[in-house]
Amino acid sequence: MTFTEYRQYDALGLAELIRKKEITAAELVQIAITRAESVNPTINAIVHPLYDMAQKMAREADPDSPFAGVPFLVKDLSLEVAGTHRSSGCRGYRDYISKEDSVIIQRYRQAGLSFLGKTSTPEFGLTPYTEPKEFGPTRNPWNIGYTAGGSSGGSAAAVAAGITPMATASDGGGSIRIPASCCGLFGLKPSRGRISMGPQQGEGWSGAVMEHCVSRSVRDSAALLDATQGPAPGDPFIIQPPEKPYLEVIKEDPGKLRIGFSTAHTLGQEVEMECILAVEKTAQLLESLGHQVELAPLPYRREDLTETFLTMVCGEAAADIETLSRHLGRPARPGDVERATWAMVMLGRSFSAKDYAYQRRKWNDIARRIGAFHQQYDLLLTPTVSKAPFRIGALQPDAAEQRLLRLVTSLNLEGVLKARVGPLAEKIFSYIPYTALSNITGQPSMSVPLHWTEDKLPVGVMFTAPAGREDRLFRLAAQLEKAQPWKKKMAEV
Repeated sequence: MTFTEYRQYDALGLAELIRKKEITAAELVQIAITRAESVNPTINAIVHPLYDMAQKMAREADPDSPFAGVPFLVKDLSLEVAGTHRSSGCRGYRDYISKEDSVIIQRYRQAGLSFLGKTSTPEFGLTPYTEPKEFGPTRNPWNIGYTAGGSSGGSAAAVAAGITPMATASDGGGSIRIPASCCGLFGLKPSRGRISMGPQQGEGWSGAVMEHCVSRSVRDSAALLDATQGPAPGDPFIIQPPEKPYLEVIKEDPGKLRIGFSTAHTLGQEVEMECILAVEKTAQLLESLGHQVELAPLPYRREDLTETFLTMVCGEAAADIETLSRHLGRPARPGDVERATWAMVMLGRSFSAKDYAYQRRKWNDIARRIGAFHQQYDLLLTPTVSKAPFRIGALQPDAAEQRLLRLVTSLNLEGVLKARVGPLAEKIFSYIPYTALSNITGQPSMSVPLHWTEDKLPVGVMFTAPAGREDRLFRLAAQLEKAQPWKKKMAEV
């Protein structure tokens, strides 16, 4: 099989070839390795190759498992793969080796996936772009001068470049959907509690984080969620299991849905015309498919992001430093992490327990408000992000901001930092005004690749459903994939 032939298949298609004995899993893994060795020096997606492990897993894979040994990539952030490096984009974890598998990694093994390597992420997964100082920027296969998004940018770039048909991604503020949008992929964030975060975590980012994948096809995403969904002993969140496998759900008609859409910006800023156009074209497509689509008020507020979500993220960054300190055997220092990360740590440390608890209570208010929206609408349609993929470095602190970060982190000027954090935060949230809200509420949400700019850069649109209704999203995604196929659109890197 040539690479061109390999790239035509999704993961389930490759698994079927293995079962028919038209190719072996080990041969597929070798094709993926060859592609990785060819393209990774350009896109910088894989930071820890696991080629020997992948070959061993492929040889031992059960051909009757869902994926039968198909090559796969794991995001290098919070998932633990026993005996492998996990660096989380941080220089302080250069020598960290995982001692045991995460629950979801065990389920990936049982599903017959062969781990080809670990993919890049920003430090601690804190930014919507993947440019860690430790490994350098990950580049978008559609145009290597542009971002692949984040924090699952390495996974998305690898899949878009054809190394593997899908890869793990995690989402605490949009980190499945943002890179899916940037790289022309399908990315669904499951409901809170759908997938176990154990045993190393109970509730990542206070329950905001969920694991899943970015993929070329809707059915791969559905099949992987079938293989991984469900709680583990000790999990803090238990959700009603699906009534039937998602792989069956995608074969069903979604029925006539009432969909509210908005292109308004949560912070009141401008949304790029390409993102607006993507939503408007999608609304027209939905109407042609028989759905009721109408302009609706955006059920989000400015303070949902700039106060409530930011408090949680900075608090979690401060907690990450405590975990790093335990690994290092000494208190972590500013030199162990990036300056921007340390600034978030300082801010997180400056919040009182009262501050954190008060903002955490607001999650309920936000969920009730959005729950009321879904009493009227089956789904919410928005842009995934407010801008088409931007040039690498565009969201990094500029020279003046870097000088400020250097000053406040060196002198521990928390008061100055608090005064300046608003503008710094809005620079990030101006790009991602939509994605984080479903992390707060625990709703499932997906980015669907339905638009490309004239410069051939992908722009996704986002659908959000009530909690527990991944089935509604999968049915619609399959319908959209059939109506406007994206499979043949491939990055030429």
